[in-house]
Amino acid sequence: MSLQSHIEVLKERHASLDTRIHEEDCRPRPDESAISRLKLEKLRLKEEMERLREQH
Repeated sequence: MSLQSHIEVLKERHASLDTRIHEEDCRPRPDESAISRLKLEKLRLKEEMERLREQH
C-alpha cells in the first residue's frame, strides 16, 4: 500500500468516526463515554495522518 493510499484510508476512517460521533450526539440520551472513545480514536487517526504527511 502506498503512503498516499494509506493516508486516504485513514481519512475515510476519520470521516466515519465523525459521522458516528454526530449520530451518537443526536440521540435522545447520548452515551458520553462512547463519544469520548470515538473522539480519542479520531484524534489518534488525525495525528497519524499528520505524521505520515510530514514523512512524505
